[in-house]
Amino acid sequence: MFITPAYAQTAGAASGGSTAFLVQMAPLVLIFIIFWFLLIRPQQKRMKDHAAKVAAVQKNDQVVTSGGIIGKVTKVDNDIAEVEIATGVKVKVVKSTLSDVTPAGGSRPAND
Repeated sequence: MFITPAYAQTAGAASGGSTAFLVQMAPLVLIFIIFWFLLIRPQQKRMKDHAAKVAAVQKNDQVVTSGGIIGKVTKVDNDIAEVEIATGVKVKVVKSTLSDVTPAGGSRPAND
């Protein structure tokens, strides 16, 4: 015999190349789908909720800036909010730098 059985088996498997490619790619696609539903999608939802909270900031809301300053909103413009951080001390902050917004008269919502 000139052809070994092992060589004969690999020669037959080479003819189904497209099927083998799909079988090799299936775990990668499955991992991406799981990654999407467990990490990317919830993060996008949190970002969307945060952007909605910041866009809806109103007078008398309590806010926390990304620098950790806590204050009460006294005036709101398009992109800027005026925050009172102490009696008579007001600072202007860019609304996109607000990290948390608590509505006036409301308690802090529980974290999910």
